[in-house]
Amino acid sequence: MNLKALFTFLVLTLFTIPVSAFAHGSEEEHQQEIAANTFLNYGLVSSAILLVVGIILLFSIRNRLKAVNVKKQEGRIKRDKLQKWLKVSQWVSALALLALMVTGIFSLSSGDAAGEEKEENVEFMHIHGLGITSDGSEIYVPAHAGLKVFKKGKWGNAEGEKHDYMGFSMVNDGFYSSGHPGPGSSLKNPFGVVKSNDMGKNLEILDLYQEIDFHGMAVGYNSHAIYVFNPQANSRMDDTGLYYSIDDTKTWTKSEMKGIAGKLSSIAVHPNDEKIVALGTNEGIFVSTDYGQSFEEISDTPTTAVSFSDKGELFAGSVSNEITLSKFNFETKEQTAISIPSLSGENAVGYIVVNPANENQMVFTTFEKDIYISEDSGGNWSQLADKGKGINHKSNEH
Repeated sequence: MNLKALFTFLVLTLFTIPVSAFAHGSEEEHQQEIAANTFLNYGLVSSAILLVVGIILLFSIRNRLKAVNVKKQEGRIKRDKLQKWLKVSQWVSALALLALMVTGIFSLSSGDAAGEEKEENVEFMHIHGLGITSDGSEIYVPAHAGLKVFKKGKWGNAEGEKHDYMGFSMVNDGFYSSGHPGPGSSLKNPFGVVKSNDMGKNLEILDLYQEIDFHGMAVGYNSHAIYVFNPQANSRMDDTGLYYSIDDTKTWTKSEMKGIAGKLSSIAVHPNDEKIVALGTNEGIFVSTDYGQSFEEISDTPTTAVSFSDKGELFAGSVSNEITLSKFNFETKEQTAISIPSLSGENAVGYIVVNPANENQMVFTTFEKDIYISEDSGGNWSQLADKGKGINHKSNEH
C-alpha cells in the first residue's frame, strides 16, 4: 500500500474541488452564493470521505504494526515508518472530523436560511416612475439601479439587467421606457424608446437608440399611445416640444400645445383614449382631448404629478399651502381631495398609480423616496419605503 500517494491524493481532492468552484462562481455577485453552497457541499462530502479513509488507515496501520517482527533490523525500520504514518492518520482523522463538523454546521445554517422566505434589503437611489401589473399583483419602481418589485408584501429586484430606466410607463402587457444601460450591459447609451413584454428580462429597441433619453414620457395603459417631451432636435423630430406616436414609434407627430402655461413637471396619457393627454406644470393641470394640439386648464395649483386610473379618472399631486393629492373629473373640473400622510419641507408627490385590477388600491411616491399604499382609496395608508429604504410587510398584506 502506497500510503503517501493515497494521502496526497485525498488532501488535494479535499481542497482543489472547492477552489475550482469558487473560481467559476466569482465572476458575478449573484453566483457567489451558489459557489459558497458548492464549497460547503463538496467540503462536507470530502471531509466525510477523508474521515472514513483516515479511520480505515488508522486501524490498518495498527494491525500491520502488530504483525511486524521487531527482532530484526528490517522490522524495526518498518515499525518506525508505520508509527509515523499512524500519527499522520490520527491527525488526518482529527482534522477531517473537525472539517466535517464545521461544514456540517454551516450547511445546516444555510439550509435553515434557505428554508425561510428570503427578504432583500431594497434601496432606491432615485425613483423614475411607478406602475402596477395588469393582474394587480406586482408594483414596479424604476430606481436608477434597475427595477424594484413589491409582491406579496416583500420588496425584491426584478429579473433582467439593472438599467437606469427614465420615462418609465407601465402598460397592460409590460412597459415602455427610455433611459440608460446598466453596468456591464451590451446595450448602447441612451435608449431612446424601448419596450418589454417580460418585465425587463428582454428589451425591444423601438426608436432613437443612442440619440435621446426622454425624461418626460408617458404611454396609454391599454392604447399604447406614446407621448414624449422632446428636449432637443434629433433624427426623427425637428424641434423641441411634445410629440406623440400611435403606431409604436413608426411615425411621430408634433403637438401644438396651445393653452399650456408654466414649466412641465409631469405627463400622463389616458389608458384607452389615445387623444387625451394631461400635463402638470408649475402653474397647474392642463388636459388635451385632441392629441395635445390644444389644452384646457382644470387647476391653477402648481402640480408635481399626474396620472390616469384604468377608468380614466385623473389623479394629481400638487403643492400650494400644503402638499395634496386629488382626483379630478377633467370634463367637469370637479376636484375631490384625497387624504394622505403629512409631507413637509421639500417633499412632494412624485408619481401616482391606481391598481388596474382594484380601483381602491393606490400607490404614490415622493420626492424624498417615500412610497405609500392605500387599500381603501386613501382612507388609510401604509408605508412601503422610507427615504429610499424598502419596507417589507407580512406576506398576507397588500
